[in-house]
Amino acid sequence: RCGRGFADAAALARHQKSHQGGKAFECGVCGKVFAWSSHLERHRRVHTGEKPFQCGECGRAFAWSSHLDRHMR
Repeated sequence: RCGRGFADAAALARHQKSHQGGKAFECGVCGKVFAWSSHLERHRRVHTGEKPFQCGECGRAFAWSSHLDRHMR
């Protein structure tokens, strides 16, 4: 047990998967494996160069929303 708490059963179930080694989503380019398909999709931007998050002020684009958030501060 890691001691983390969750607001609902679905969130707990998703988290438990990370402890069970259920990593079924593999990157076809580099072989890195992910437990969640959404994490694989996000990772693929490393290889494709896709930058779907664009600043409305200056037009600069980012691969990850967190980088856009940091840019906007």
